Amino acid sequence: MNDIQPIIEEKQYSTLNLGPTHPATHGIFQNILTLDGEYIVNAVPTIGYIHRAFEKLAERRPFNQITTLTDRMNYCSSPINNMGWHMTVEKLVGAEIPKRAQYMRVIIMELSRIADHIVCDTVIAVDTGAMSGFLHLFQCREWIYDIFERICGARLTTNIGRIGGLERDFSPEVWDRIHNFIKEFPPKLAEFQRLMDRNRIFMDRTINVGGISAENALEYGFTGPNLRAAGVDYDVRVAQPYSSYEDFEFDIPVGTNGDTFDRYMVRIEEMWQSLRIIEQAVKNIPDGSFHADLPEFYLPEKQDVYSKMEALIYHFKVVMGETDIPKGEVYHCVEGGNGELGFYLISDGGRQPFRLHFRRPCFIYYQAYPEMIKGAMLSDAILTMSSMNVIAGELDA
Repeated sequence: MNDIQPIIEEKQYSTLNLGPTHPATHGIFQNILTLDGEYIVNAVPTIGYIHRAFEKLAERRPFNQITTLTDRMNYCSSPINNMGWHMTVEKLVGAEIPKRAQYMRVIIMELSRIADHIVCDTVIAVDTGAMSGFLHLFQCREWIYDIFERICGARLTTNIGRIGGLERDFSPEVWDRIHNFIKEFPPKLAEFQRLMDRNRIFMDRTINVGGISAENALEYGFTGPNLRAAGVDYDVRVAQPYSSYEDFEFDIPVGTNGDTFDRYMVRIEEMWQSLRIIEQAVKNIPDGSFHADLPEFYLPEKQDVYSKMEALIYHFKVVMGETDIPKGEVYHCVEGGNGELGFYLISDGGRQPFRLHFRRPCFIYYQAYPEMIKGAMLSDAILTMSSMNVIAGELDA
């Protein structure tokens, strides 16, 4: 009698190509998932689909023209990118920025942070099936963009401010819109929280989903809301104050589990804290100039250009980027919408940077995404990505 050999079936896995153009990825990047049914066994991220060589382009541009490159990184809060770059150059040239200009920058940057967090938290709600909250709160983002438009003429890619401060002082209409925002935004945000925070479906979909420990988050190099959600209270505005942030009172919200719900709640609380900072800045804004005395970076008044030779020469030099910068090596960082946004600048004394490196928080923390979704369901992977707020423009700069 022949021995009957048992048939051993190998486990079958399926491969799913999530992206690069799938609407649920909220950006142009790809994840190749290995699935056991609906559970994720492995994930391989692919980035670079919209890589635009910003750092190499910066080596061929005058310092004041690099601002438009920073716009296209985290385009949900581009003024923070703009001003982070301006402060880096100011650090290199040793410019002293008037207090009024610093407070005006704080107002703009905190409005940008609120706009960024509105996008992230409302998209988390959409990915759990709650569309109405998204539509309701997005109106507040439009109010912020209206303020930006009155300040600089642009809404999304703002090119806002200049090396040395702001291009112009806030007009009475800008101040009116800021005061209206301070008054009208809190009820809207509170209503959104009533819709979402204790919603049973929302809680079930987000609590204990896509979590990461504080230790692992630090090892990956997390910063910003994603790190604070894991329980680490690191905030560049407090750790390394810039633009007079030491003058303001605000709290650093932290989570405990580092999961999707904590990331959502940290951003909610940060919006309240940003509003608190804006109120203080508006109330206590000093008198003075809205920009430093830097004729190498500021266009002279137009009437002077038409009537004075020196003003015409400066106008030409600024527009053509004919300003030599001191030799040096500096690093400056700001608290961007997604964390520590840093600029590492090396100058050889020429008209363009010798080398410029952007520290993009998205590029750093996205490396942890495969670990965060391993063992989770496919639907949880979408929510985890949304709560990390991966912005493709910043990821692939």
